Amino acid sequence: MGEDSLLREFKEDFALFIEAGFIAIKQLDEIAARRLFRAAELLNPDNPASQLGQGYIALNKLQVSEATKVFENILKKDPAHHLAQALLGICFLLTKGKRKKGEKMILDAKEKTGDPTIKNLADVCMVWADKDLKEKAFSPLVPTKEEAAE
Repeated sequence: MGEDSLLREFKEDFALFIEAGFIAIKQLDEIAARRLFRAAELLNPDNPASQLGQGYIALNKLQVSEATKVFENILKKDPAHHLAQALLGICFLLTKGKRKKGEKMILDAKEKTGDPTIKNLADVCMVWADKDLKEKAFSPLVPTKEEAAE
């Protein structure tokens, strides 16, 4: 059996690989998640879902510059990819000097999308930005005064 016929046999499982990749992220299994996203990319290289998963891994690890590059690349190919736009906005929220740009991107994604999950993500991000990120001394890597006192 050739490589092409083997890939064709599993093309219908693309969504399963993507979903399993995100489950692996939740279980903190980065190696499995990366392998699952790579397998999905082999099955459907034109679908940005596997790159989105790679960017999400980087964002979870607070590798903001790497995640930013991934989400920007997705948006270059598909400017209407609202989830990538919202996640890029989160990257900008975490980047000093780009918080306003991040807020704008998130709100823009919320306005343009019809997906209730992305709208909810945008709402949660804006509450987070208003509540936590507006503090002058906030850094996601430094414990708050309350956390340090514990």
